[in-house]
Amino acid sequence: MTNSERKKGPGAAARVTALASSVMDLHVRIALQEMDKEKRRLISGVIFLATGGVLMLFALLGSELILGYWLRGLFDIDIKSTILILVFINLALAGMSLRIGGYLAKGPYLPETLDGIAKTTKAILGKS
Repeated sequence: MTNSERKKGPGAAARVTALASSVMDLHVRIALQEMDKEKRRLISGVIFLATGGVLMLFALLGSELILGYWLRGLFDIDIKSTILILVFINLALAGMSLRIGGYLAKGPYLPETLDGIAKTTKAILGKS
């Protein structure tokens, strides 16, 4: 290899690296612009999800009342016994849901994922 060929090699690699860096910078800028545009959509989505959650809670409360009235009429029991039966049903369902959810949520996580969760939790709780 001659002296001029050796100079072209690293120079070409530096140019390719600079080009790749420039493309990545452009990609990051575009992604940040898209994120700014999508904020409104994401906030609207969170509002609608919260509204749906609250309405689902009201529906659950209504179904609990109907189930309670049905149990009272079916077994001819007093209100305290009806409430106690509903509490035990809810505890059983909650326990099963927590057990299944815990099983599905456990698993190996990447360190980046754990760092992101920790940062998000700190931001939500207002800790630095």
